[in-house]
Amino acid sequence: MKIAVGSDHAGYEMKNHVIQWLQENRYEVVDMGPFNEESVDYPDFARKVGESVAEGSCQQGVLLCGTGIGVSISANKVKGIRAALACNPEFATLARQHNNANIICFSARFTDRETIAKSLQNWFAAEFEGGRHERRVNKIEPCCSKSV
Repeated sequence: MKIAVGSDHAGYEMKNHVIQWLQENRYEVVDMGPFNEESVDYPDFARKVGESVAEGSCQQGVLLCGTGIGVSISANKVKGIRAALACNPEFATLARQHNNANIICFSARFTDRETIAKSLQNWFAAEFEGGRHERRVNKIEPCCSKSV
């Protein structure tokens, strides 16, 4: 499975740990940047990851920034993306089971490596449950595509 990974400067170091974890667990990684700790704008990298998942060149994505909030908001602007901020392994499991999240987002400043690793493990192991959750997930895109 090919996984797109991106961050901002605040998430750069943790992004490298995520990439290492993914590679150790036999995932193919596409590093969307950044490639150093110089200040960058998180929406640029969230868009790159989101577009790669939405177009199908990568099956899923992982994003990090200082809080995880900025990248999750930004990625969710890409049509077809369901990016979820996971604070703990249980959130990661539910993001997949109930929301069919195709991008998982983390706070690089407030989530430790062990929690992120366990969250990734749970997220990849979980499957979308469908049923009542599918009905709800199907309502997301139409409501977001209306012009205001």
